[in-house]
Amino acid sequence: MKYTPRPYQVEAIEKGIEFFTAKKVKGNALQVIGTGLGKSIIIAEMAKELPGRTLLFAPSKELIEQNVEKFTSYGYNCGVYSASVGRKDIDKVTFATIGSVVNRPELFKEFDRIIIDEAHHGMNPKQGNYKKFFDAIGNKRTCGLTATPYRLSNDGFGGAMLKFLTRTRPRIFNHVIYYVNNKPMFDAGYLAPLKYFSVGGFDRSQLKLNTTGTDYTDLSVHTYLQASGFKNKAVKAVKRLLEIGRKNVLVFTRFIEESEYIANQIEGAAVVTGETPKKEREQILADFKSGKINVVCNVGVLTTGFDYPELETIVIFRPTLSLALFYQMIGRCIRPHPNKEHGMVVDLCGNLELFGKVEDLWLSEDGGKWNISSNGKQLTNVYFNR
Repeated sequence: MKYTPRPYQVEAIEKGIEFFTAKKVKGNALQVIGTGLGKSIIIAEMAKELPGRTLLFAPSKELIEQNVEKFTSYGYNCGVYSASVGRKDIDKVTFATIGSVVNRPELFKEFDRIIIDEAHHGMNPKQGNYKKFFDAIGNKRTCGLTATPYRLSNDGFGGAMLKFLTRTRPRIFNHVIYYVNNKPMFDAGYLAPLKYFSVGGFDRSQLKLNTTGTDYTDLSVHTYLQASGFKNKAVKAVKRLLEIGRKNVLVFTRFIEESEYIANQIEGAAVVTGETPKKEREQILADFKSGKINVVCNVGVLTTGFDYPELETIVIFRPTLSLALFYQMIGRCIRPHPNKEHGMVVDLCGNLELFGKVEDLWLSEDGGKWNISSNGKQLTNVYFNR
């Protein structure tokens, strides 16, 4: 099957090819493309059109497989260098996970360029595998694609802030070459309509910040959930969703204990965590997609790369200070499908009040500086937890 790019995808492809083929560029580039808007098609189109050798990164097995599927749909061959995928072969176009290649830079020194899907992952400029790999292979022209172009960090002075990736020091990405805002994409029908429900009563003042100020401590969250009885609210919320006819529900929790507690109260529900064996996890997700299982509770493993357009409902049962995490969780039910009238987001922990709706996230430039705002409230490059 060959995919026909949408108008905004065509623009993104053209901007990417222009960046890679220009004689001179000022640093590495960034494209901001929302969740569910087909970054894999943009990546495949760029890779097949560009001359020379292209190395393409994605942070997970699932995303590698999605990107490879799109690229090979054009009849092209590619290499895949990823232990999680179970392949280690190299071609003119090679898809890879950074963990599999970081200690083999000599294999990729002759490559001409790098494209990074989910470019916000692993972009701590002071440490991490990407920086180590980039330093080892030399200067390669690089373009990153992401829906969440910011990183939660603490500057050591005023507290934590969401820093736009072009404003980190030292910078890995220097400028934005293309972006699309979410609202026009919803209006055009490229994304599923969303309905939001915020369950009141969750008191974030009872939580304590960690030493960096970028998240809540495990102990304070766990203690509050135990004392407040919010686990039972989560169970009631999921049961109510099933009662009103929601066909499937994906629940996000911070702790395995909470996922297991919720699943134990709901007949037929399942739990997926980072400790779930690979084959068992794959079977659970296959049963979820087929309708044999209608509730899956997960702990930090289905926020990116889980492609299930028919997913109707998510329940967020974890407080977070990370806009990227909040957006990625909602992104699981943002894809349209003929059998889905709308996606539903149920937030039990006050995240919606902090960040707003994903439709309202707005990327803009002011004097060369890029910012994300929501209904006029600036979210990036400002302190938000003082």
